[in-house]
Amino acid sequence: MDKIEIIGGKQLNGKIQISGAKNAALPLMITSLLTPDTLTLKNVPSLRDVNQLKRILGNHGTDLTVEGKRANGSQYAGETYHLTARDIVDTTAPYEMVSTMRASFWVLGPILARCHEAKVSLPGGCAIGTRPVDLHLAGLEALGAKIELEDGYVLATANGGLKGGRVTFPKVSVGATINVLMAATLAKGETIIENAAIEPEIGDVANCLVKMGAKIEGIGTKTLHIQGVTNLEGTVHSVLPDRIETGTFLMAVAATGGEVELLGAAPETLTASIDALRSAGVSIEETADGLLVKRQNGQLKPVHIETQPHPGFPTDLQAQLMALMTMADGRSVIRETIFENRFMHVQELARLGANISLNGDTAIIEGVKELHGAPVMATDLRASVSLVIAGLVAKGTTTINRVYHLDRGFEKIEEKLGNCGAEINRISE
Repeated sequence: MDKIEIIGGKQLNGKIQISGAKNAALPLMITSLLTPDTLTLKNVPSLRDVNQLKRILGNHGTDLTVEGKRANGSQYAGETYHLTARDIVDTTAPYEMVSTMRASFWVLGPILARCHEAKVSLPGGCAIGTRPVDLHLAGLEALGAKIELEDGYVLATANGGLKGGRVTFPKVSVGATINVLMAATLAKGETIIENAAIEPEIGDVANCLVKMGAKIEGIGTKTLHIQGVTNLEGTVHSVLPDRIETGTFLMAVAATGGEVELLGAAPETLTASIDALRSAGVSIEETADGLLVKRQNGQLKPVHIETQPHPGFPTDLQAQLMALMTMADGRSVIRETIFENRFMHVQELARLGANISLNGDTAIIEGVKELHGAPVMATDLRASVSLVIAGLVAKGTTTINRVYHLDRGFEKIEEKLGNCGAEINRISE
């Protein structure tokens, strides 16, 4: 199993290309199940989760080709996928595939909408809370689906097809919004989704669906109106830049010092994160090609934030901000309101010398003068990259175990950081 070894204390200087967003690429790939035509996706990141979804879609009958390298192309340029689900040959998503990645559960809505039946295993993924699928199922039931649970599988049927309805989510859910939105595009009549999630990735999926012929109004708002159509067509769409990767690199530079330009970054997708970093004393400026980040003179200032659905501070950057605040001059407070078990990185940061105490859903971080390298273990995707940030500034050597979590969401991170001066290497065993 691979490890990552970091010798801390190096400033970051240079340029980093931001990859396509994993959280948009996965549902965009799944939209291919809604049409027999070819969907072409550009700027797809090369990640473990993307590769797993390729296998899942192939199991349903999706043909997928990936364009080869192009002359003068960047080694970090996203890949171009051509996905064609001419016939869905299997409406079952088996446990052994779905159990490793939660987003694969999103095939339920499209398969049900197109084939009027689906059998999908209950999902797996990072162990950061229960994250039940009840909102997904209630939303599909509102569109006329009959839902049964049997031996760890969701059995969904819609005799005669799905029908438009009103879906009011009791709480914001990115996954449920995506699943119901995709299903509603082929339902008969109008569907209204209320209290929809408004993350940029959902807007990216909705805009792609519109290109495919879907009729969607209210994109980017909490209320979506979808007028069902009989069929969708193929199109060409580019995956938006990854705001979580962008925020992660912003914090890495803030931690280590130096000056880095993040090429292709979309600052409008992470306003709350940029605001928090600026209040901590980090300089972030927009450029013609993305964002320029550098640490201002003096120590980092502590911040008080709580995670919220978009446009608030994202839960997917909470662990990274915590790592950064271990170096601040004073006490920072971070409240996690999205997932009930997303502080597993705290004990690993403590191994590096961080001073963090927990009180329910709140972490209190007392800044320390320095961190010290140690062996640590990644517990989930975002926790793993918080250890990278801490390791970049820790005195001595930090070894991060179980980095397969990191490979699920960060493309060639050791190469991107290494090209900017970090002493970071992957060790394969």
